[in-house]
Amino acid sequence: MTDTTHRRWYTAAWLLLGLAPPLIAVGDDAGPPRWAVLALLGAALAYTAVHRTRDHGPAYLAALAAGLGAMAALPGGGAALLVAALPQFWFHSRGRRFAVLASGCAAAATAAGSLLYDSPGNAAVALTGYGVSVLVGLLVHRLAAEGEARAVALTAELSATQEQLAQAHRREGAADERERMAREIHDTLAQGFASIIVLAEAARAGLDGDAEHTSRQLASIERTARENFAEARVLVGAAPHSGLRPGSVVPTLRRTLERFSQDTGISVGAELAEDVHCDQQTRIALLRCTQESLANVRKHADASTVGVVLSQGPYAIELEITDDGRGFVVEDSHGFGLDGMRRRLHELDGELTVTSSIGDGTRVLATFHTNGRP
Repeated sequence: MTDTTHRRWYTAAWLLLGLAPPLIAVGDDAGPPRWAVLALLGAALAYTAVHRTRDHGPAYLAALAAGLGAMAALPGGGAALLVAALPQFWFHSRGRRFAVLASGCAAAATAAGSLLYDSPGNAAVALTGYGVSVLVGLLVHRLAAEGEARAVALTAELSATQEQLAQAHRREGAADERERMAREIHDTLAQGFASIIVLAEAARAGLDGDAEHTSRQLASIERTARENFAEARVLVGAAPHSGLRPGSVVPTLRRTLERFSQDTGISVGAELAEDVHCDQQTRIALLRCTQESLANVRKHADASTVGVVLSQGPYAIELEITDDGRGFVVEDSHGFGLDGMRRRLHELDGELTVTSSIGDGTRVLATFHTNGRP
């Protein structure tokens, strides 16, 4: 419950248990004592109505203690009124010591008034009520202090946990960014440099042979170096994100396959559907998977032919790359390239399936789900 709700409940208790009993007690009396009681009760009722939601200071508590003493010396007694009023001394005091002292003064005044009115029973009730209120008040203060301490400790613990979580997110973000950069460098710059090395070695070996063939190899080296330079500018943010222009991925794939065939002399057969529709991220992934697969063929397969099929079905886009090379044991392969392709496809809700065996070539199938699984 809110503080306002607590105050309303206490006001109701104050009216019913504090002001009503003295009023009932003097209902049949006459004379000045009755009017004095009614005046005091009326003043208390009016003050309660006007200031029921406000905090009161020491002056109010002093006036309340004096009023309780005066009520105890009049018909109707003041013990019930004191018991109902004791919580106010704890509500409106700024510390436990002041609350104990102020309520003690009120209890003493009530007991003195009761004895003056020749009512020792009311005096005993007043002092007993005071003792109980001190015990309850101190207990409530202690519980409140412990609750506040726990709240402060929980707040500090929550802040520390939030900071640790933020640091973990930052570390995770940095690790993800490093992994992404490593994958991009492997799929672009590293592949380009590997191609340059192979072409440069072939060109050097053919210096005394076919000059025209050597010239084509040198031109390919220059073209690959320029592409690597452009990719490096993209990676460091010095150029807009590229790799593919918006539109169909097929023209870019055809140029990649033609370059691969020219540089390696490996025959390439391609069946590329012209009506493949996908977003830019998927187009980039298709290109990177093709480049990585061709790089593996160049470095490891010792193949004579490569087949590439790109198709789009109702639920997925599929890119299949096969070769007739030496093959390998898939379970024993843990290269960065294949793992990078798997992670790239996984980020796009895709799958990578690699099938190969010694002497039977290799089949790489990249599947990109589009409209959900069938």
